[in-house]
Amino acid sequence: MEEIFVSSDSLRRVWHVSEDFQNSPLETSRWRINARPHAWRPPTDVYETDNAIIVRVEVAGMRETDFTISLLGRNLTIRGIRQDTTERRAYHQLEIPFGEFSTEFELPYLINPNKVEAVYHDGFLLISLPISQPKHITVEDK
Repeated sequence: MEEIFVSSDSLRRVWHVSEDFQNSPLETSRWRINARPHAWRPPTDVYETDNAIIVRVEVAGMRETDFTISLLGRNLTIRGIRQDTTERRAYHQLEIPFGEFSTEFELPYLINPNKVEAVYHDGFLLISLPISQPKHITVEDK
């Protein structure tokens, strides 16, 4: 049986490779990694239809007033707080995150901000972001 030795230097390099990948401008994901350790990121689907980008966020147990959605240019930010109950308890298993969450996404297209719609129903936040259509400019002869 062959022995394999792992030095702390080799482990440290693996960590740096991981950090380099996360900070790489070539990364394929448009989701931004949240640097705030106390915030969680809900499961999120982003897909495109013929005329809109649709964002679906799974956040059960909340109300419409618990969300803040902002659109600045092509950057969409969704924040909120899922409240835990105040009763004292001893958990045997804890998998449902509570507290502050935040997720950001860089949209592939410019969006028409006047037509953005958001609906919260059955534990899902659904955001419809209509893609801006190019404005046609007529050239006049003077």
